[in-house]
Amino acid sequence: MGILYTILIGALAGWLAGKIMKGGGFGALKNILLGIVGGFVGGWLFRTLNISLFDGVLGDLTQGLIGAIAVLFIFGLFKKK
Repeated sequence: MGILYTILIGALAGWLAGKIMKGGGFGALKNILLGIVGGFVGGWLFRTLNISLFDGVLGDLTQGLIGAIAVLFIFGLFKKK
């Protein structure tokens, strides 16, 4: 159940990150897929740094959103214009 939960939170975080990063997105589907990657990255980063923002779904979504924004930003640097 943990991996499915992370995928769902990452997908939601990717969609939200695409809305936040105007012009930095890749389309809804790619944003969601990159958000899933960002969810894993954000979760790993916050666990590694031993940082806890909130408990529960809100904290997981916040971590995933920060990770998704970071991944979208990095991939945006390589996006052809």
